Amino acid sequence: MTTDLASDLVSWMQPRLETYIEELRQLCAIECPSSHKPGVDVAGAWVRAWAVTRGWTITDYPDKHVGDGLVATVRGSGRLRAMLVAHLDTVYPVGVAAERPLRREGNRLIGPGSADNKSGLLSGLYAAAALAELAPESFNTLSVVCGGDEETDARASEALLKAIAPSYDIALVLEAGRENGDIVSARKGGGIFTLQMFGRAAHAGVEPEKGASAVLAMAHQIIALHALNGMRPGVTVNVGVVGGGSVPNTVPDRASAQVDVRVIHHEDIAVVEAAIHAIAGDEQVPGTRTSVGGGWSFAPMARTPEILRLAEVAKGCAQELGLTVSDVATGGMSYANLLAGLGLPVLDGLGPVGGNDHSPREYIEIDSIVPRTAMLALIVARAT
Repeated sequence: MTTDLASDLVSWMQPRLETYIEELRQLCAIECPSSHKPGVDVAGAWVRAWAVTRGWTITDYPDKHVGDGLVATVRGSGRLRAMLVAHLDTVYPVGVAAERPLRREGNRLIGPGSADNKSGLLSGLYAAAALAELAPESFNTLSVVCGGDEETDARASEALLKAIAPSYDIALVLEAGRENGDIVSARKGGGIFTLQMFGRAAHAGVEPEKGASAVLAMAHQIIALHALNGMRPGVTVNVGVVGGGSVPNTVPDRASAQVDVRVIHHEDIAVVEAAIHAIAGDEQVPGTRTSVGGGWSFAPMARTPEILRLAEVAKGCAQELGLTVSDVATGGMSYANLLAGLGLPVLDGLGPVGGNDHSPREYIEIDSIVPRTAMLALIVARAT
């Protein structure tokens, strides 16, 4: 059933839709892959200008190697301290944004970063601005938190989130809503392990018996690694990058593999890691040995009672707006994993509805922008 605040938020947002779309076009035009710090910092400067114009407070978190983080904060007269969390970086190499500017196709806005994560970032700004004008009594501190390296190892972002998490009561992460509009209340944890195989080179035609093939040994290990899939519910293991050898007529003395590993439950982390090390220590080809590097980047985001309560608040807010929303688990990882690990009640997937992330058809649905931005603001208002 529609409430006054829900109606007011929609009425506030609706006439601003075309401005939002133009600003999304500007954001998507910025070349800001994680590896291109100057471009990520341009995206950060865009956010800073947007917030400063409205009198918000900006706190910078500079980094020498990746895009600087920033926190844009507006103050209210209530009690709740909430952060709306997005990232400035994308996966697209420099040049893609210029080649594929944001365009409309029917109900879709298609462009690099449109769903992941520029529309979520923009909706966070608009939701905070709407609450500052319509319901400042619903919050004490409302911050739009922007990291610059979410698409890589999130090293700088993790440090930023750790520094500020104790000052907030809840976190709402602004990745795009699922294609059916669902939000995310649980995420797998995971990481990347790198296996380096060392063998012994020899002439493959003259004296192959003197060699120890690192490629053959790695092949055995790849099969064993993939056999770990499903060793516990939800465990996935994928050898995604493989290399080795130098020329065809030499027994290869080097090989490598990069392995994506994901788990649902925190207690599975040690078990799966032990299994990987056991495989690495199993010498299937005499004369070879393996070293294991890398490790876990994100702990699982489990459905705690606090997260479930916040999900119920979100579903109630959706109903106020005439929407139906469910909360789901997903195998992908985001800032929500880090925030859950820091003990904050957190939900994710609260941006506009979109999909095809990291592809030429990445999009958001135009008719989801107004209601999803209103829902985001309403969750903050109802979470007090």
